[in-house]
Amino acid sequence: MKTSASSARDVSPCSVLMDEDDITGLSTDPAHYQLLSQLGRGFNNLSQVSMARHTLSGRLVAVKNTDLDECTEDELLQLMNEALLSRLFRHPNLLTSRQVFSSCCQLWVLSPLMSYGSADSLLRSYFPDGMSESLIAYLLYGVLRALEYLHHMGYVHRGVKASHVLLSAEGRVCLSGLQSVYSLMKDGKRMRAVFDMPQHSLSLLPWLSPELLRQDLHGYGVKSDVYSLGIVACELVSGRVPFQDVPPTLMLLQKLQGSHCCLLDVPPYPLGDMGALKVSRSGVDSGIGESVATGSLTRTATAERPQSPAPKNHSATLHNLVQLCLQQQPERRPSATALLTHPFFRQVKKHTRDSFLSLMYPAVPLSCPPDMPPSETPTQTCNTPSPTHPEPEDGLWDFS
Repeated sequence: MKTSASSARDVSPCSVLMDEDDITGLSTDPAHYQLLSQLGRGFNNLSQVSMARHTLSGRLVAVKNTDLDECTEDELLQLMNEALLSRLFRHPNLLTSRQVFSSCCQLWVLSPLMSYGSADSLLRSYFPDGMSESLIAYLLYGVLRALEYLHHMGYVHRGVKASHVLLSAEGRVCLSGLQSVYSLMKDGKRMRAVFDMPQHSLSLLPWLSPELLRQDLHGYGVKSDVYSLGIVACELVSGRVPFQDVPPTLMLLQKLQGSHCCLLDVPPYPLGDMGALKVSRSGVDSGIGESVATGSLTRTATAERPQSPAPKNHSATLHNLVQLCLQQQPERRPSATALLTHPFFRQVKKHTRDSFLSLMYPAVPLSCPPDMPPSETPTQTCNTPSPTHPEPEDGLWDFS
């Protein structure tokens, strides 16, 4: 029944796999790939992500090159774990690496090219004051489907943020950042809570849940990802990361005390009854409002974001969704599966490929540089291959 229910929801282009998404048949010879332009960096700045052309077929892919000689033992274990998870997971809304191979001291990881980049880059480049509710619903629905799958498999993501939400030219939404995924399984049994702190958690602070940050005997579970989704919703609405310019210690205190971000307006009409999903009587604490409208926590997490988005009204269903996700107590938050039936996402099923393109205007997908001869191939060295058209470090994809 679970499979049929899930299939019934797969009517939106946000979850449709295209033929070009299957890269398992591509070769594992680095000489067969022409690096075109840099998309970003990640993994402690050890990895370079580039758009590349498979010269034998002409297909465009994303290639992540990592210099293994520069990695510590722990970092090598992380890379191995991410590669193993990519082989384990099979879901259209998860960005997994189907081709992994090494050449000299370089690890090559191939994945489908997500031509619109990340939601974070879309905010910075095209939607500085936030996205439309229709586009927000479209993106969050794809993320929720990925989270539903991960949670069913017994994993918590722990890295849900706009820069890990990627979008293909055909409209498929993918959740990346698998290096932060953590298993709930121990000795063959599923644990209700885990206690591990994510690597590089400082850069994830605005999105992490209170129970994860608290690091007490209660631990945290899959509902931690639901809280992060609520933060991402606020991020997409305003074009800014919540808790910007709040010192980490103060942010921690605010989250632990029950203060959380809210949308920068008031509901245009009473929330009322949202069907099976009710608004908690605890409400949303308004003490964080001033903090939401300030600057930036760290340059890496919020580079080039606007400082004061214009106030605008949001629908009652969006307010309700955010309020449900940001409940202080994790047991009061709905599961990812329950949220997929939230009224805010009813509009997603109506979208076709053409209507998706209208949501994206004025954003345009990446294309191959027109002046690149198809015969060029990268030089075989032990250094990180250099793309022909390098981009700034804060590129389209965030793999940190």
